[in-house]
Amino acid sequence: MCAAAGRAPFDVAQAFLSAGAKVLQLRCKNMPSGAFLDLTHATLEHSRRAGAILIVNDRADVALMSGADGLHVGQSDLSAIDARAVIGPAPILGLSTHTVEQWASAVREPVSYLAIGPVFGTGTKATGYDAVGLQTVKDAATAAAAHALPAVAIGGITLETAAAVIDAGAASVAVISDLLKGDPEERCRAFLRTLR
Repeated sequence: MCAAAGRAPFDVAQAFLSAGAKVLQLRCKNMPSGAFLDLTHATLEHSRRAGAILIVNDRADVALMSGADGLHVGQSDLSAIDARAVIGPAPILGLSTHTVEQWASAVREPVSYLAIGPVFGTGTKATGYDAVGLQTVKDAATAAAAHALPAVAIGGITLETAAAVIDAGAASVAVISDLLKGDPEERCRAFLRTLR
């Protein structure tokens, strides 16, 4: 998504941190391992100075070697149990869920939060799942809260829909495409203003 927007991932991360984002997730599916580790180290240095949390997507090895604050895995990645075995007990561990069965299982896993989505249609990635909608966000957030877990909503969330997603019960929103419309720092500031 950064490449499509003509921006370097590190520059985008810095823009979000400058805007006041408190949690970043690095998702670099096609980046070579060494370059991804270098990017993670550099971003982690800046996120720590900004008082922000850095989560690595999919790559338990990169999360562990970089000392990142956490790891996020999907349904086709390492299981939560295996991911926890790699990164240890302290780092944050998130798990993507898309169905009732998946989030009902996720709340019994060694995770720190569960993600639910796609809330709306998304062109960022092919999930293989239909949009779940706000009622499902509410249901998943309620199930997560019963286990003292926050729910993070993801998928097709825009500046115009973010507040409704939070109102449905999500603790936070994960956004990619809509943050890259125009200037990333200004767009991130607009999201933060809306969600405050």
